[in-house]
Amino acid sequence: MTSPFKGQTGLKRILNASGYSLDGLIAAFKGEAAFRQLVLLNVILIPVSFLFHVSRGERAILIAVCLLALIVELLNSAIEAAIDRISLDRHPLSKNAKDMGSAAQFVALSMIAVVWALILLG
Repeated sequence: MTSPFKGQTGLKRILNASGYSLDGLIAAFKGEAAFRQLVLLNVILIPVSFLFHVSRGERAILIAVCLLALIVELLNSAIEAAIDRISLDRHPLSKNAKDMGSAAQFVALSMIAVVWALILLG
């Protein structure tokens, strides 16, 4: 059985997907303080990356790890929303899912610190 939401193809599908993506970004920005904080961090760090005398490849990595943290936060927020949609009751599996999402974000933020330190100090 196929999903009724999978009927579009071609340009229509791309336009629909773009709209859904924009809706997701807006929802994250409006509803998730952590996402807003990461956007601010990106607004600061990405322009700052152009102030350092590093290769284009190194600059790309500095920027990529910042954007990766945004991606991880979007996924973490999606996991939390899905868990909360299922039930607001406390359950060990729900806690594990939320904690793992949080851990993924911790790793992503740690990666920013490590990569920036290695490139700028190394």
